[in-house]
Amino acid sequence: MATNTSEQSAVPIWRDERYLEIIAQAVVVLGIVALFWWLIHNLLTGLESLGTPLSFRFLGQTSQFDIGETSLEYSRNSSYSRALLVGLVNTLRVSLIGIVFATLLGLIVGVARLSSNWLVSRLAAVYVELLRNIPLLVFLIFLSSTVFHKLPKVQEAAHLGNWAFLTNRGIYIAWFDPAASYTVYRWVLMVAALAAVVVAALLIRKGKRTGRMPLYWLWAFVIFVVVTGLGWFLMPTPPLTVNIPSLQGRNFRGGISLTPEFMAIFSGLVIYTAAFIAEVVRAGIQAVSKGQREAASALGLSGFMTLRLIIFPQALRVIIPPLTSQYLNLTKNSSLAVAVGYPDLFSVGGTIVNQSGRAVEVILITMAVYLSFSLLTSLFMNWYNRRTQLVER
Repeated sequence: MATNTSEQSAVPIWRDERYLEIIAQAVVVLGIVALFWWLIHNLLTGLESLGTPLSFRFLGQTSQFDIGETSLEYSRNSSYSRALLVGLVNTLRVSLIGIVFATLLGLIVGVARLSSNWLVSRLAAVYVELLRNIPLLVFLIFLSSTVFHKLPKVQEAAHLGNWAFLTNRGIYIAWFDPAASYTVYRWVLMVAALAAVVVAALLIRKGKRTGRMPLYWLWAFVIFVVVTGLGWFLMPTPPLTVNIPSLQGRNFRGGISLTPEFMAIFSGLVIYTAAFIAEVVRAGIQAVSKGQREAASALGLSGFMTLRLIIFPQALRVIIPPLTSQYLNLTKNSSLAVAVGYPDLFSVGGTIVNQSGRAVEVILITMAVYLSFSLLTSLFMNWYNRRTQLVER
């Protein structure tokens, strides 16, 4: 044993596998760092030779262009940084609302694919297979050019009562405007939201203790509606007034308006992504063993209760990881809004590049924003995924 030990200690470093592994990893890391350093140095040198060194001072310059759709205060006298912020908000608007609606639609279609009703399951299958085999860009252009821009003219607008009007200039929907008492009513809304959260937390805690999970979200919604309703009737004047769109001159005024460009990118992302989410939901439900359904049926649970209490909680552990990828895809695919004329971050950035010539800086900002969106989405979904995993003893 002493001889073997002395022989091992006598092995030189360049032949010792333990040191060779460390050396190999260090060489790879140094090679990657050197490659990035060379690329960055080459970029900076090239920009210097062109007389446009890397700088973000141009963001303070006047933009001198209009943005057709914005929820922020903006004019052509605003700075480039303000224009990028408008594009950022438009991207967030499409992405966040799109994720919510795509999840709901995908959940419905995914469950419908497993329905015992032949017609329902076949229609869901056709929807999934059709959408998954069409390029998203083609689908967006189809919606924009053949659906929303082909709606009736303003003077011939299709309407749903007096609450919504469909035209080729946009969709106009009745909405609420705050009145004088709305300042006080906001406190009622905050109290109602707090009460709903407390009720949901108590029901979840009780469900974990008793093993029965009630419809906590339904009771929370009921509490919110009751408190806000009581507050509404106790107000001396209605805190909100209904603003109904009306035709004034050559266009509608009042309510809220959704432009054809927004509707094209929003509906396209929702309908397209929902087809992939539906398959994720279907796979997650089918991953739950058949014995779980049989046990629930033996206990007398209805189909809805079986799905809500037995199948879906277990399926979530399979659904969430690929669902995260679909959320990331929807956010990144929102950059295709430029094809339908919606002023998202990428579209506004392209206009800035054409005016300022600062392509590298604008692309770096755009990449950093989309990377931040993706990392935040992944962080949240990974946290939620850990909460749904089984805790092993």
